[in-house]
Amino acid sequence: MILNKTQLALGIAAASLAMAFVAPVQAADTKAERVADAAARKTEALESQMQQMADQMQAMQAELSRVKASSAQASTESAKVQELDSWMASMKSAPAATKTKDNMVFFRGGYANPDNKRGGTLDPTSVAGVATNRNGVTTGAISDSDAWYFGAGFDFSLSDDLFGIWDGTEVLAELNVEYKELADKKPNGLSAQEVAVVNSLGFNMPNANTESATVNQLSVSASPKIKFMKGSKFRPWLIPVGFDINVISPPSDAITVLNTGIQFGAGADYNLWKNLFVGADVRYHYSTDDIDGVRTDGMTAGGYLGIGF
Repeated sequence: MILNKTQLALGIAAASLAMAFVAPVQAADTKAERVADAAARKTEALESQMQQMADQMQAMQAELSRVKASSAQASTESAKVQELDSWMASMKSAPAATKTKDNMVFFRGGYANPDNKRGGTLDPTSVAGVATNRNGVTTGAISDSDAWYFGAGFDFSLSDDLFGIWDGTEVLAELNVEYKELADKKPNGLSAQEVAVVNSLGFNMPNANTESATVNQLSVSASPKIKFMKGSKFRPWLIPVGFDINVISPPSDAITVLNTGIQFGAGADYNLWKNLFVGADVRYHYSTDDIDGVRTDGMTAGGYLGIGF
């Protein structure tokens, strides 16, 4: 089939017109795809950046928490170091503490004077018709008014400030053992005249004064002791009242040997050298009752040597 020029021209024109209509549509579709692709890529890029920023923020928060913890620990350690430095400075500036020997063991001795002369194991004044005087001494008395004593004890410190009432005033607990010898081998028992009178009553008594006795007394006391001027070499003290247990020998007429009482005392000691002390004291022993007629009251005065520990 042979096309003429007119037909050929019309075909070209129609084809051109069709292409003119199709090309913009295709171009528009291609552009939209490109825009969508670009937007998708931007979105992905933004999402990636956001994720990176979130990761960075988490990392920064973790680092900030670590820095805060490290700073708090460093601050605590710094405060501890400052406190330690302050304590060391105060210790260096404080005067050297002097270690005192507040407890003490002591050894005592001296003069004793009983208030009453000691009676014997049998007081003849209770026997009717018996003389009541032998060699100028009341019958039954086997000691005189002069005696000597020795003893030992220890102090145990309880408070440095009178239990918070008085600074420098120490409270101690004292335990003391004291031996007193009131007479040496005085005649004991009945005289010849007294034996004769007793035998006349139907008894068979041995010869008079066949025995002798060393008249003595043992006292065990527990007392509170208040000691003043702590820190000084010279320190006075007093015992307001303490508890006494007294044992006598020979026993009383009723063969009793034990009596209780109280004691009062005052004294002072001096720190002679290191933990060695010398002192003096005066004490009075008092009993509210006697031991079947035998009194244990009396005073002591003497010195003592103490060792602090």
